[in-house]
Amino acid sequence: MTPILLLGAGRMGGALAQGWRDAGAFCAADLIIRDPSVDASAFEGATVNPALEALGVAKTVLLAVKPQIWREAVKDVVPHLAADAVVVSIAAGVRAADISEAFGGRRVARVMPTTAVAIGRGTASIFAEDEAARAAAHALFAPVATVVDLPSEDLMHAATAVSGSAPAYLYAFVEALEAAGAAQGLNAEDSAKLARATIIGAAALMEKGGEEPAELRKQVTSPGGTTAAALSVLMGEGGFGDLLPKALDAAVLRSKALGG
Repeated sequence: MTPILLLGAGRMGGALAQGWRDAGAFCAADLIIRDPSVDASAFEGATVNPALEALGVAKTVLLAVKPQIWREAVKDVVPHLAADAVVVSIAAGVRAADISEAFGGRRVARVMPTTAVAIGRGTASIFAEDEAARAAAHALFAPVATVVDLPSEDLMHAATAVSGSAPAYLYAFVEALEAAGAAQGLNAEDSAKLARATIIGAAALMEKGGEEPAELRKQVTSPGGTTAAALSVLMGEGGFGDLLPKALDAAVLRSKALGG
């Protein structure tokens, strides 16, 4: 597995490095970072931007650059990689076959993770036709994420929409809830405290209890009460049932477009 070459060390690369360290999975000394704009202090102990000739020691390559620039980012690197290096890509929308071709036929796994890998609470959707590539992806992400294996690469678009992009949906909801609370007269700081703590607590309860979200919703919704009144809006016409399918459709379409 190691050394692991990170091609791109932005937010997700940094989140993984932190998660691996805290989980005791991989340490900084296991990492080679290649990113012209990397903050080397964030990867203390790693090998940062060595000569291209030094990249041949990497056993695993994590492709973590923006999908719009991935071909340019790997062009100079590929000739210097070991023939048996395995490529694990988190570039949204970019097909495994295209990645394998650009990497000279090397084995490839695709992963759609979330940045909560930084605290060992991420999710990771994995697709790989090659078992060794799948195993490499599991080794990288299982220590820091809940892992789901997808039977078809086409499902990566849906996994991106329902998981990879979904933290932003939640943050947007909390942001709107805070503003709505303030509009009802709450102090803005108090509204923020209440909204954030409530969402965090509800998520923790869902995880710990193991009950279905629908059942938890029913438990806190008294017939004719305040919660029922609010849900009649959120789950009524134009609410979540209409909005979320449209949102996921938009994310899926963009994922497909990014893949060319």
